[in-house]
Amino acid sequence: MSLGLYIHVPFCLRKCRYCDFVSYAYNRNDAELYLNALNREMEYYAQRRLDFNTVFIGGGTPSILETDHLERLLYSARQHFQWTEDAEVTMEANPGTLTEEKLYVMRRMGVNRLSLGVQACQQSLLNTLGRLHDYQQVIQAVQIARVVGFNNINIDLIFGIPGQTLHQWQKTLATVMNLQPEHLSCYSLQLEEGTPLAEAVAKGKINACPEELELQMYNDVIDFLIKKDYQHYEISNFSKPGFNCEHNITYWKNNQYLGVGPAAHSHMQMQRWSNTTELRQYANNLMDNDLPVVERHHLTRQDAMSETVFMGLRLIKGLDLDQFYRRFGQGVYDIWPQQINKLTDQDLIEMSEGYLRLTYKGLRLANQVFVEFV
Repeated sequence: MSLGLYIHVPFCLRKCRYCDFVSYAYNRNDAELYLNALNREMEYYAQRRLDFNTVFIGGGTPSILETDHLERLLYSARQHFQWTEDAEVTMEANPGTLTEEKLYVMRRMGVNRLSLGVQACQQSLLNTLGRLHDYQQVIQAVQIARVVGFNNINIDLIFGIPGQTLHQWQKTLATVMNLQPEHLSCYSLQLEEGTPLAEAVAKGKINACPEELELQMYNDVIDFLIKKDYQHYEISNFSKPGFNCEHNITYWKNNQYLGVGPAAHSHMQMQRWSNTTELRQYANNLMDNDLPVVERHHLTRQDAMSETVFMGLRLIKGLDLDQFYRRFGQGVYDIWPQQINKLTDQDLIEMSEGYLRLTYKGLRLANQVFVEFV
């Protein structure tokens, strides 16, 4: 079973208007505090002698770290943990914070997959989202990354942005194709409570994207990318053959992962736990030789089975029924016969070739399906 490592870097130049992830305004002193504490946390978990198939450095904006700090972070991760020889090692980055020097450090220290937060090509939409880069910086970042040696680049895009037209979305997809990314993650905008963008919509300052238009955008991205020879392998994810994101597949198959850093989450040995979101509390705990865990949940067998089903249904191929039986000693239909019959009658799921999967209709109503297995 694969084991993933997630490292959370909690800094940004400025929080985007739609973002509710844990992040703080960057300054070098706080970065020093964070790196010292992170090294302590890694030292603790190093005692377990874990081997990781995948490593994902996310945020926040990991690429905001200065070059020496990036090198320290990656050195600590390599010093304290074993990475398998063919480990997929991803780092998230924003185009405006990448430099050639940083990219060289990433490659030298083992990062082999770059995930760029692009989101849109039109400056007006980037302004709506509160992004600090422009599309020319995206082009430059990809060009430099290719020269440095990155041959596995993901592009994150968002659709359903207030004011976004179908033509703009189609233009974004066509424009991004010029970058020849190996992977695309295309998400519908979620108006998270408490974010500036959600508040602007609630106050009527801007209008949310109509649901019908958002659905058309989703249909368009599937049709467009399949015609461009991308595999649609998860609800929001598309890749060239051989370039699926293995780290995210760890999540979708409900396998184990360790998270380090403020606000990081872990899932190991039938437990889920999360770290404090407060940077100074995180650092103080670790300087006092205490783990910064603020919440720990012991999973029941029923919890694990439910999570395995609704996470597995995110994959286009679906949930492997034989794997589920080997893992839990029961078949999916033995546990949820009524739910499966109901969803099958509604043409939202199907059982075929050893998999339980969403139908074309179910793909667009996925949350309605997932709730049946909670």
